[in-house]
Amino acid sequence: MARQGIKSVVVFHCDVCLGEAEVFPSTKNPSFQFPNNEIRITQLSPPSERCPPLSVLQTISPFSVRCKIQAKSVTNDSPISRLYLSCFQEFKTAFMVVGDEELHLVAMRSKVEKSPCFWCCSVRAGLYNSCLGMLNLRCLAIVFDLDETLIVANTMKSFEDRIEALSRRIRAENDPVKVSGMSAELKRYIEDKEMLRQYTESDTVLDNGRLIGVQNEQVPLLPGGLEPIKRPVIRLQERNIVLTRVNPEIRDTSVFVKLRPAWEELRSYLTAKGRKRFEVYVCTMAERDYALEIWRLLDPESHLISSKQLLDRIVCVKSGSRKSLQHVFRDANCHPKMAMVIDDRLQVWDDRDQPRVHVVPAFTPYYAPQAEMANTVPVLCVARNVACNVRGGFFKEFDEILLRRVFELCFENEIPDLPCAPDVGDYLMSEDTGSVVNSNRDLPVTDGMNGSEAKHKFLGPAYLVAEPIQRQAQATQCIPSDDDGSVNRASANRAESLPLLPSFLLIEVLQEIGRRCDSKVEFRSVAESSKDLHFTIEVLFSTEKIGIGMGRTIKEAQLQAAENALRNLASGYLSFIAPNVEVVKTDNISLENENGFLEDYIDNILDKSSKNELLPSSSLVGQLEQPDNSERLSSILSVFREEKPGLPRNAPSFHKL
Repeated sequence: MARQGIKSVVVFHCDVCLGEAEVFPSTKNPSFQFPNNEIRITQLSPPSERCPPLSVLQTISPFSVRCKIQAKSVTNDSPISRLYLSCFQEFKTAFMVVGDEELHLVAMRSKVEKSPCFWCCSVRAGLYNSCLGMLNLRCLAIVFDLDETLIVANTMKSFEDRIEALSRRIRAENDPVKVSGMSAELKRYIEDKEMLRQYTESDTVLDNGRLIGVQNEQVPLLPGGLEPIKRPVIRLQERNIVLTRVNPEIRDTSVFVKLRPAWEELRSYLTAKGRKRFEVYVCTMAERDYALEIWRLLDPESHLISSKQLLDRIVCVKSGSRKSLQHVFRDANCHPKMAMVIDDRLQVWDDRDQPRVHVVPAFTPYYAPQAEMANTVPVLCVARNVACNVRGGFFKEFDEILLRRVFELCFENEIPDLPCAPDVGDYLMSEDTGSVVNSNRDLPVTDGMNGSEAKHKFLGPAYLVAEPIQRQAQATQCIPSDDDGSVNRASANRAESLPLLPSFLLIEVLQEIGRRCDSKVEFRSVAESSKDLHFTIEVLFSTEKIGIGMGRTIKEAQLQAAENALRNLASGYLSFIAPNVEVVKTDNISLENENGFLEDYIDNILDKSSKNELLPSSSLVGQLEQPDNSERLSSILSVFREEKPGLPRNAPSFHKL
């Protein structure tokens, strides 16, 4: 904190004067001052059961310390001392609302001062109380898409359109195998259309010789509703089929809905033993009345979302626009870092939110009716397991690392001493038995950060990003930083290391290499290799194994595998081009100095100033842009293979680089 700019202010609780205090602005906000040069506390936050306020604020508004505050000339029984003791002992804050943010006074212990001391942190208005309750209950948020993620729905019109389009394709197709497959799909559409027609016209359906009539289901009264609504519904539970009418008075709004298998298992996990593990939201591009009815079919007893919350938690966005967690949580009821998404499409989400999306294969019961049961574990059971692991990993880091580090902090510490908080994106990992990475998504797990937070985490007192596998195992290790927040390179230097890349970039760069080479990069889990390191991950480039990693968590193993894969690719590349380079340090391979072909891609991820800190320019950047180098690159893996016996011998093509 800056010693210059110290100001004296009067502290009030509502209209009651508590005393005077000195304000020490932070170096990040040297011009910060309170409105009217006074601290007028309006509210106290709820006391916390287990979370000190700084741990909550660091999770939802990281490194947001505006200033330090120290009371002047007080006694143990003074009003400001009583406020301090109350906040310190009960894990609560005193705060004031300024515009669209809250300024929270966090009581801090001091090693030197005997008077009450506070840190002042800013956070979006309303967010602290919402997230405090969730963190106390060890609860995260989960956001569901509807169509092709949890259900597939059709009206008479959509059935007719699909049948007509499929019939045209069949008539134009000459391959008998394809014709057979499309004909079977067409038959399924026709059968379900006929069932929907029966329901629309007579409120009955004929199912395997049984005539089944509707049951009138009560629709929960929404806030502002005048009277309850009853809908005529037919549920064929053994077939995961529901027929309903969005507007009970208009038969043409009848809908045929297929529920995805294992939804009940996922729903039961979310509400097991009456304990909320996740706060549930829906984000869809569907029309609101349709979305509300589909969700009612999925959650008929309103266990996941209460009727009072429905209008706020069923979020509908315009078709063609991108979804975002910021929009889902527009009322400050959760922070995106505490939320995961279940969706069949990744690109519909804002770039910042994509690391928090668990992508499931699209539900296609007409095109591939057996696909859901082809795997040993159904798709939604995998999603349930992913959610369980995400929640477990998030709160393990919160409890064992963040809380411990927060309890060690005192008033004299500075902003860079704050520990980094967990992010759902750090733990979102597919449980597919053949691949760690979701088959639908473009990139494997990333840290899910951006902007100033990422810059601080990577360039300030961050974890040793040159050793990304230590993010989980040794999260307390930090790189000393200079006053301007840049990395002290002398402290971070080590032999045989990758450059100081953020951990998620190691994986993104590897994926980008694969994309440019038209080659699939796959992270595949293998059997456990030891009692201490529970996970082993192999990196396959096309079908060639180029790296392996082990760790106590899946992410540890994946990041180590990515680091080793990049080092091996660099080694092979340098061995190949060594005759044409004057000096090559083969005993200390470093991507930041020799492997210049990654620089352009990293430039798109990091801002220019950060890139200059992390990736000094390479003498080889220009060489790879020459046409004759594309053919030379195709031999890199063959060189690597000669150095690493026992690997497959089919090297991928590098012609696109």
